[in-house]
Amino acid sequence: MSRACLTLLLFLLPFCAMAQDGIHRCIGPDGNPLFTDQPCAALQATPVNAPPSPPKPTTTQGPPDIATAAPPAITCAASVAELRQSMVDAFATRDPNRLAGLMIWNGYGRDAVVADIRSLGALMQQPLLDVRASNDDDSPPSDTSDPASAADDHATQRRDTGQGDQLIVHTPSNDGSGSPRESRFTIVRRSGCLWLRASG
Repeated sequence: MSRACLTLLLFLLPFCAMAQDGIHRCIGPDGNPLFTDQPCAALQATPVNAPPSPPKPTTTQGPPDIATAAPPAITCAASVAELRQSMVDAFATRDPNRLAGLMIWNGYGRDAVVADIRSLGALMQQPLLDVRASNDDDSPPSDTSDPASAADDHATQRRDTGQGDQLIVHTPSNDGSGSPRESRFTIVRRSGCLWLRASG
C-alpha cells in the first residue's frame, strides 16, 4: 500500500511544481527587498530581474512618429553628465528607488538607508528646478590656442571624472521665501562608475 502511495506521489509531484509561478524578487516602495509569489506590480514594487519581454508585433496602430521601443537599460554613469542625466530621469519619473540606485550605500546601516530613501522620496515630490555640478561655471569656453588652456583642460578632465565634485539639486523651498532649496550629493568614483553619496 505504501509503495502505491509513494508511486502516486512521485507521479503527481511534477504537476505541483509546474503549477508554481516562482518567487518574484522585487524592491518595495519603501526601498526594501521583497520576495513574493505575486507579481511585483501587484505590490507596487519594482522587479529586480525583469522577465524577458514578449516579441513586439511588427505592425503598430498609432502614428509612425511615436516611439514604441522599450527604454534603454540603466547602466552606471561613466561621466558627470551621464550621472546628472540619470538624476534628471529619476526626478522625471518621481522614483526614489531609481535615484537610490545611483547612490553608493557602503557604511550605511539598514535604518539609515531606509530613512535616506524616504527623504529622497520627499525631495522628489517637489518639482526639479535645476541639477548642476558644483564645479560648473557659466563662463563661455576659452580659446584653445591660449597658453592657459592646459589648466582649463585639466579642470574639464576633473569635471568629467567626478573627482571632488558634487551634484547640486535645486527644488522649490517650502518656506515661501522664493529661494530654491539646495540638496548636495557628493560624487564618488567606484569600480569604474560614478555614484552619488548624500552630503549631510
